[in-house]
Amino acid sequence: MLMDEAMDREIVVSRTIDGPRNLVFAAHSEVRHLSQWFGPTGFTTTTHSFEFRTGGIWDYTMHGPDGIDYPNHVEYLEISPPDRIVMHHGSRKDDPDAFISTVTFEERASGCQVTLRSVFKTKEQRDHAVGRYHAVEGAEQTLFRLDAYVERLRRTS
Repeated sequence: MLMDEAMDREIVVSRTIDGPRNLVFAAHSEVRHLSQWFGPTGFTTTTHSFEFRTGGIWDYTMHGPDGIDYPNHVEYLEISPPDRIVMHHGSRKDDPDAFISTVTFEERASGCQVTLRSVFKTKEQRDHAVGRYHAVEGAEQTLFRLDAYVERLRRTS
């Protein structure tokens, strides 16, 4: 599939994080870090199982500020430290609406550029995630929280 073929089915959000790539990658690869920053503003995350390896599973629940719980099931398809993580992401195992999410980490003079790219099966599925779940704003807020967390780590180390 050509990249252009997926454009109407994808969400891409990027931010330069003020920290070294290895630290930013570590914040994605250890549950003790993920629980501190992962999710949009006002959300918390409870991890039920976490195995960061190719073929490993991360089962977690995101708790919204409105009291709604959002179950999530991630299978890690590719892990290439410290460059890239590829995941199959749904609300549960065998979720027919699961999508592929790729996180890339690029060293920059000003820090580490993190790019989140989610590719859905259909344009309608992407539009639903954007409209109902505010996926673009949520991804932007998640990267903002990651940046603040990495800054805290750098100050305390």
